[in-house]
Amino acid sequence: MKVKQFEDKPLAHYSYAIVSGDKMAVVDPARDPMPYYKYAEENKARIVAVFETHPHADFVSSHLQIHKETGATIYTSAMVGADYPHQAFDEGDSFTMGEITFISIHTPGHSPDGITILAKQDQTQALFTGDTLFIGDVGRPDLREKAGNMQAKREELAKMMYHTIQNKFNDIPDGAMVYPAHGSGSLCGKNLSEASSSTLGNERMGNWAFRKQTEEEFVNEILKDQPFIPSYFGYDVGINKAGAPNFEGSITGIPFYMNQNPKPNGTLIVDTRPGDAFKKGHVKGSINIQGNGIDDKIETWLGSIVKPEEKFILVIPSAQEREDLLSRIAKIGYEAQILAVYTLDMEGDLETDKSLDLEKFRSTPEDFTIVDIRNSGEVAEAEFFKDTIHIPLNELRERFKEVPANKPLVVHCAGGYRSAAGSSILEGLVDGDVFDLSVAVEEFK
Repeated sequence: MKVKQFEDKPLAHYSYAIVSGDKMAVVDPARDPMPYYKYAEENKARIVAVFETHPHADFVSSHLQIHKETGATIYTSAMVGADYPHQAFDEGDSFTMGEITFISIHTPGHSPDGITILAKQDQTQALFTGDTLFIGDVGRPDLREKAGNMQAKREELAKMMYHTIQNKFNDIPDGAMVYPAHGSGSLCGKNLSEASSSTLGNERMGNWAFRKQTEEEFVNEILKDQPFIPSYFGYDVGINKAGAPNFEGSITGIPFYMNQNPKPNGTLIVDTRPGDAFKKGHVKGSINIQGNGIDDKIETWLGSIVKPEEKFILVIPSAQEREDLLSRIAKIGYEAQILAVYTLDMEGDLETDKSLDLEKFRSTPEDFTIVDIRNSGEVAEAEFFKDTIHIPLNELRERFKEVPANKPLVVHCAGGYRSAAGSSILEGLVDGDVFDLSVAVEEFK
């Protein structure tokens, strides 16, 4: 059994290719199918199967495109209610590819329709666990927002996860490999390990979900301190249930303007340039959501700050970064919301941000209104200043009126990335001076 793991670091997403002889299967593919096509060609294999463990919330999958372009059969649970052509693959169903047999295990908890794919070849076994079993954790049960009573639904799914972990893997040996759909940094769980794979035996020993505990204890633990839910999560579930449009086609044809400045006519402008460049000159009302390398999580924050189907203009650092940034935005299905892409004319009519007088802020912080835009869990662990206003970044556009404007505002996060976005949001919505504490927050920890 030949398994290849693909990593999308900004989304902490893992997908897989499994090769047997001249055939290949793909599990939970990312939006761009090209890496799987290249791997198939390298192995002189034909893609015959695509497994979707559940309709993903945090990224858009290319399962439908792969089906259309290769003829591969899509296997997913009938409970998904998928609108794309597929073969139902539920508890006990199997599919043989070369020397490998794939078996479906119904593993609800993260979602009611989740399945784990058990791959068996001779004495070798591997589990492709989707968002059910992670390394060191299990998938969160609170993402089905449109399912009636939210509290009741999350508790119902939490109980499902308890019984999944207690019962569904009991007959599988310790040596079976565990290949999850996400790793550390994903918002689909709260305490994921940095490890990208494990064995079932290791998880039985070290994963909190496997320890002996009552259902009530498990439910309380899994529901406690889960991270926020980005706006785009429910939207992407819908896209994945229908099947996404062609990746390449979705990012071509968007109007592009070089060295020109969009008119601030009420349309949202998302500026992806580095914070320093943004502060030196930007279109009035722009939001600075940086996308400069894999450590900048533009996918997560764009999908948290900007609502699904909300149209916006995209400002990029340079023409050569156009394809990369459009590709990253397409990973969450937001490319259809982009009206146009611009690189700016820095000699045009742009706004410049004032720099914070750090010495004055240190000596008289009471002369400023301090806005902490970290998540609630971060604030609970440590507060950097007294008398701060706490509004998480993903809620700032809706709750900005809670910020008094009688003093200059200083916005901070934990490291500087989010505060660039938060200060730009407030700058466009409130009267008075708004300052980004940026990386100087390190001095106050």
